Amino acid sequence: MSDASGAPRSFGLIVIGDEILKGTRSDAHFAAFKQLVGTRGHELAWHYLLPDEPLTLAAHLRFSMSRNEPVFVCGGIGATPDDHTRQCAAQAAGVPLARHPEAQALLEDLFGQAAYPNRILMADLPAGSTLIPNPINRIPGFSLKAHWFLPGFPEMAWPMAEWVLDQHYGTAEQIQEIAVRVLAVPESRLIPLMHDLGREFPDLNLFSLPHLGADAHIRLGFRGRGGLSVAYQALCERLAREGIGYE
Repeated sequence: MSDASGAPRSFGLIVIGDEILKGTRSDAHFAAFKQLVGTRGHELAWHYLLPDEPLTLAAHLRFSMSRNEPVFVCGGIGATPDDHTRQCAAQAAGVPLARHPEAQALLEDLFGQAAYPNRILMADLPAGSTLIPNPINRIPGFSLKAHWFLPGFPEMAWPMAEWVLDQHYGTAEQIQEIAVRVLAVPESRLIPLMHDLGREFPDLNLFSLPHLGADAHIRLGFRGRGGLSVAYQALCERLAREGIGYE
């Protein structure tokens, strides 16, 4: 599940909360997690924004648990009736909820007898979960099937995610990109060229990004780790051979 060697990984991100979908709060997690994984040489592969609705949560978690990407999940791990993430994670993984002894001890240490009967519910985690330390208030997140379940609060979730990344995934070679500005041609003219270069350099991502307006052009290039200069030279040679202007 984890790879502390620093091999590059693609991550998923699930953000849970009716308040975001209804517009009473904005999702700050997408930009933050894109930066958190990107500065360590990894990338964000996909991002879901889901409601506090058990059937939807369980279905999406069951789907993401069937894939290979590690996934950060933010929100819904509290003890209030509208927090469904712990139960839905257990359902998606096909395991019961069980009182986690270490989480129980943390909550009892934090709150004493006031941990009962409600706060202690946050120690009821999917069986087989491991804890993620919370440096802000010590109430932990948990991990299960390469999913890292964090609070919805950014001030807690982001340092906890940093700990996960540094402890379990390390730092990989940075993704880089190189591109040209293609001038005065429709994007459709580039499709055969892109097919050919994509097959020639399968380990790189070939992209085409049109820009409209007074400075209309197409940004055409490669994104990846290593081999960019060779691919860039092949791109330029192909454009020149076909008489397509670029700069």
